[in-house]
Amino acid sequence: MCAISGMIGLAADAGSIRKMLATMHRRGPDDSGVFQDEDITLLHARLAIIDPDNGRQPMQLHWAGEDYILVYNGELYNTEELRHELAAAGHSFFGHSDTEVLLHAYAAYGADCVERLNGIFAFAVWERKRRRLFLARDRIGVKPLFYKQHEGGLIFASEIKTILTYPTVQARLDETGAAQLILLGPGRLPGSGVFQDICELEPGCCGYYERGQLTLCRYWQLKDREHRESFAETSECVRYLVQDAIRRQMVSDVPIGTFLSGGLDSSIITAVCAREMQGRGERLKTFSVDYKDNDRYFRSNKFQPNSDNSYIKIMVDALNTDHSWTVLAPEDLVDALEDATIARDLPGMADVDFSLLAFCKEIRSHVKVALSGECADEIFGGYPWYRDPEVRARVGFPWAQNTLDRAGILAPSIAVNAQDFVMDAYNQTCRESDILPGTCETERQMKVMVNLNFRWFMQTLLDRKDRMSMYHSLEVRVPFCDYRIAEYLYGVPWEFKDYQGKEKGLLRHAVAGLLPEEVLQRKKSPYPKTFDPRYEQLISARLDALATDPEAPLWQLVSREEVKKLLARETQWPWYGQLMRRPQTMAYLCQLDFWLRHNKVEFCY
Repeated sequence: MCAISGMIGLAADAGSIRKMLATMHRRGPDDSGVFQDEDITLLHARLAIIDPDNGRQPMQLHWAGEDYILVYNGELYNTEELRHELAAAGHSFFGHSDTEVLLHAYAAYGADCVERLNGIFAFAVWERKRRRLFLARDRIGVKPLFYKQHEGGLIFASEIKTILTYPTVQARLDETGAAQLILLGPGRLPGSGVFQDICELEPGCCGYYERGQLTLCRYWQLKDREHRESFAETSECVRYLVQDAIRRQMVSDVPIGTFLSGGLDSSIITAVCAREMQGRGERLKTFSVDYKDNDRYFRSNKFQPNSDNSYIKIMVDALNTDHSWTVLAPEDLVDALEDATIARDLPGMADVDFSLLAFCKEIRSHVKVALSGECADEIFGGYPWYRDPEVRARVGFPWAQNTLDRAGILAPSIAVNAQDFVMDAYNQTCRESDILPGTCETERQMKVMVNLNFRWFMQTLLDRKDRMSMYHSLEVRVPFCDYRIAEYLYGVPWEFKDYQGKEKGLLRHAVAGLLPEEVLQRKKSPYPKTFDPRYEQLISARLDALATDPEAPLWQLVSREEVKKLLARETQWPWYGQLMRRPQTMAYLCQLDFWLRHNKVEFCY
């Protein structure tokens, strides 16, 4: 994994390049490179995972009369298949990196190459003679890519902070950005970078920048199809797809490990990886996070019915993994607030981000690559809102049924109709859901739910995973984001996914025999959070200090008095998802204030 950036039609002196590369160093500490030609500059910072000697970038290729220059962030999981296909067409290779294969694939197939890629990626290719730039992002949106059309040119980068470093770019927040932060945050509108005029290339999109014009298209989205397989055939296909995705994503020239929570998803990945490595005479490294005094403070609830520890022990004992624990105190979480905000470039999921940031730092001291279980819940229907009749009957984003609470704290200067703003975004995604004619109402409802989760909630989690891990130069792969799994499961009927009335019932049936029975049947429990009252006390003290500061920029986004009223009670619905309740809402507001200060944000409303 790496960081990429580029400027076309814009000046780029040595000082500007140096500053931009500095923002990219954490994502790519092993090497850096620069390509300049007339009015284009391409930058790359590398985290070397595959073929360290022959994968340097920017990478150049002369083919069929054209010069191609590539900067690429990601990993391809069908590299060998593509290499053989390209070799048969006359291409030759100097190393075994996926970077070289990708560059040859673009030279051979042009923009259509994205259709042949199985992987996670964001990349840019400059065609020197045609004077045009191609940009692309993976189907699911695992790897980030932001851009800004600026002063007659274009800037793009893996992270927003790199764009903001360009000398004439200012961090501005308009009314739409402000509304996103309060009414949708930590989610954001598809394609939005929240900052004024900073956009994100959406998942499954690509396009060209040529003669000052950026033209984008969507090359992939979830498409409905008639499902003809029996349940047994479906289960067999799911078992194959999941195991194949995990095995493909084990490719690495450096040591790998897995996140292990003792839940279904991470345990499946760990089981497959451990057995593959045992066959090679190696022992898998596994990693878990816990909180100081968690056994004392943990409180069971409908979202977190039990603690992870006993299930983790079952998995470690069953698979004989080399296991490491990271134990965090409330102070560790609060101390990570600023770094987590810097890492994400935006306010995030509060201590759900803070803890992952600290966790990734510890993992990086052991391995350079880890596999994680994100996104199975979106695809297989594991979240409570897939199965809760009350939430399913309500319109609006199921993970944020709190527009009235959010609207109540919005600063009066932000003249946005909160209900319309949220519902317009919600309805737009509902309309975009691809559903076959004649689909019954229940099936229609569940497909809309999947698409909402894909386009919104999953993107928030992928942002979190990418930024928190890459801040510590750790590559985290997500096998359940293999597009083949997503494509296949979208067409599978809900009654199969809900087999025996269990969350992710189909997945449980498909992997029977891979896991100890206690883990296989464990009720879903989300990413762990602390229940220590000390955390709420510490974060509350931070927010109280802001309340006494009339110059705090936070109060240009929200009303101090209304925030006090909101936080005086525990609201019916969490702020976001399952984990962001009152302490996390406080932390989110503290993040907002720090973010505004750190970026010296100019308000444009």
